[in-house]
Formats: sequence, structure tokens, C-alpha cells
Amino acid sequence: MNTVYEEHSVSVLEHGEPARFRYRLLRPAQSEPGKTYPLLLFLHGAGERGSDNLAQIKYLPTWLAEPELRDRYPCFVVAPQCRADHRWAPFDWSDKKSSPLAIEPTGDLAAAVAAVDAVVAAEPIDPDRIYLTGLSMGGYGAWELAARTPHRFAAVAPICGGGDEAQAAKLVGLPIWCFHGGDDKVVPVERSRSMVAAVKAAGGMPKYTELPGVGHDSWTPAYRNSDLLDWLFRQRRLAATRDE
Repeated sequence: MNTVYEEHSVSVLEHGEPARFRYRLLRPAQSEPGKTYPLLLFLHGAGERGSDNLAQIKYLPTWLAEPELRDRYPCFVVAPQCRADHRWAPFDWSDKKSSPLAIEPTGDLAAAVAAVDAVVAAEPIDPDRIYLTGLSMGGYGAWELAARTPHRFAAVAPICGGGDEAQAAKLVGLPIWCFHGGDDKVVPVERSRSMVAAVKAAGGMPKYTELPGVGHDSWTPAYRNSDLLDWLFRQRRLAATRDE
């Protein structure tokens, strides 16, 4: 059992009935009175779905709890767990073409937002330094949540995911750094390429790193790249987007 991450839960309405979702929370190793800290929302992949409230801290959340990174990036990390057989975003991740954004988010994505809201309300969070990232199924969730609430985040880093290119105009003002393996056989690399191209065509300036020879696990080289984490934690939400 990982004792660094606290166990929490949150309830949201689903089909008119309250549903309980679980998440993990990492705090800064040390916090100073009167100081606020960034918050990172991490959306895991399909392999970490379930109800144990533990599998989802694999990869980036575990690495951010390492003493060196915890000292380098003091922050709150919110890691919700998607239920088995559910998804952050209702997309077929093996499809080379996108589907339109649904009218409402899935219950699991709504729960992720509710978890962030609960932590922001209770902890010393800097509202201008809330970051979003996710891998694979979570990469789809990151693209979708960014499109639904671009004003909420200072930056987003979708890893080997995809989204609805028709939403690209909403992402123009949001700092984005997308990663994908060039030899990914699970999520077609075209999904990231097309999202990045759509945001650029709309007037945005997303960063895109395609990793030649890398398969589905592009998240390890992405998240283990200090340039990405340094970039992410440097970003601040633009004043013009705060009230949107």
C-alpha cells in the first residue's frame, strides 16, 4: 500500500442517483503557511481501471512521489480512478478517426472534475497553476476535459490520446504539449497528429513530440523527460481566461 497518497472519495449524480468515486491525493512534502501550490490532475489509462483506489497511481503519480521529484515540483496531485469497463471519454481509442464530443461528460470524467473541485476548496491551491495530463485512455480524457473547460487549466499534456478536432478553436489559448509513439499499435498516432494540426489551423501553437520507434508506452519517455515537467510547472493561466 502506498501511504504517501491519501485515500479520498467524491460523489456525483449519475442518471439522477448519487455515485461514489474514489481518488488519491498527494500533498507537497512540506508546505509553507500562506503559500499556495499547483495542482496536477492525472488521468490514467485503461489498464488501471477498477475499484482498488491504488492502480491509478502507477507511472506519473508514483514518479512524482519520489523524493527528488517531490522536492523539485512541490504540488498537489489528484489521481481519480475510472471504474472497470468505463471510460473518461466515450471514444474507441483504436479508431483512426474521431467522434463528436458528447453533450455531457461521462460520469467518471465528471467525478474527476469533482475531485479537483473538492481539493481546490479545501487546500491552498494556486488557481492559476492547475495542470491536466493523461495517458492513452487518459490522453483522450485530457483532450476532452481541456475542450470542455479550457479556462480551468494553465496547461495540458495529452499522451498518446486523441479528441474531437471540431473543438480545436477552444484550445487555441491553452498551452499544450502532446506526445505520441510513432509505432503505437494501440492508439493510432494519427489521433495526436490530427488534434495538433487542428489546433494549429485554428491559430494555436501546441507543442508536439512524436517518438520514432516507440510503441504504445510513450508515457515513460514523456514523463521521464524533465523538459516536459519543467515546461508544465512553469505555465500559468492567462488572466484573460479566468472568467470565461
